[in-house]
Amino acid sequence: MSINISSRDNPLIKQYIKLREQKKQRAADNRFVLEGARIISDAINEGVNIDFAFYTEDSVLRYPDTVERLVSACGDRAYIITRDLAQRLSDTKGSQEIFCCAFALDKILSFDKINNGGKYLVLNNLQDPGNVGTILRTADAVGVDGVFLCGCCDIYNPKTVRSTMGSLFRVPWCCDYSYPSVIDKLRECRVKTYASVIDKLAVDLKGHEFPKSCALVIGNEGKGLSEAEAALCDERITIKMNGNIDSLNAAMAAGIFLWEMTKR
Repeated sequence: MSINISSRDNPLIKQYIKLREQKKQRAADNRFVLEGARIISDAINEGVNIDFAFYTEDSVLRYPDTVERLVSACGDRAYIITRDLAQRLSDTKGSQEIFCCAFALDKILSFDKINNGGKYLVLNNLQDPGNVGTILRTADAVGVDGVFLCGCCDIYNPKTVRSTMGSLFRVPWCCDYSYPSVIDKLRECRVKTYASVIDKLAVDLKGHEFPKSCALVIGNEGKGLSEAEAALCDERITIKMNGNIDSLNAAMAAGIFLWEMTKR
């Protein structure tokens, strides 16, 4: 039977809030937080190791199956909280009043797992959590073999986690390596690298046929890839646009590139 918590001073309540707000705390505790029935259900489906959980009596009525599975996953570390506490914990509008703290995921992509017949994505210095999460979701949808995140925002930022819609738990990804080291290793594995750029002289994506083994690089939302960063890649590729449009949102551009890269 779950224990009731009503105090803001409860140590687990305080820990959850720190994990929600602070990247440093997430790294130190090797944990991150999840909010909402859908993302928590996805985490349970993918075998994510859950430390503790909170839910309200109302959430039991609205999401009985998810709450039952959550309680089963963390046993006596599942706690019933008040609606006031749920509002304090929530990072979203219209909270579903169901929360959990999960252990950081195992690193599931490393250099020794690079398949020279695979398709990869390299994100370099992306700082918007929504963009990173959306791109991971797209990578999952089109079947990318792995995503390297180099100097990007925290993948465990709650907004990033929500934006992935569960793809965080399925797509092989890694944040451990620098951009130059990732490009060098891809080259060693005979994976052709493409720098996405805004450049009329670059290869036009329209009609381009990607090789069986390749990787796409997406740069920072505002600055893109520098000349030096693009020069590390084997080829430069661009989306040639009509009218006065000269750029796209990073997540939108990534979606277009990834569709073309993986459709054959």
